[in-house]
Amino acid sequence: MAKTTKRGKIVIDRERCKGCHLCIEVCPNNRIEVDDELNKKGYSPARFKETVNEGEKGCTGCAQCATVCPDVAIEVYRAK
Repeated sequence: MAKTTKRGKIVIDRERCKGCHLCIEVCPNNRIEVDDELNKKGYSPARFKETVNEGEKGCTGCAQCATVCPDVAIEVYRAK
């Protein structure tokens, strides 16, 4: 049985996010999706998928999403 690992976590500032979704494209483990609700500016922000289902990989804290974000809307946290 494969163990799902969660070594990282991200926090997306949904009001700062303009919905370019570059973070979704760059995430190697598919942990980011488009939020169903618009933010106050009318954009569809990105949302972190915290729940890891069986067979999926968790966030590794690689920070590729934060690096590519033009709005500096993503904070990355790594487990120690």
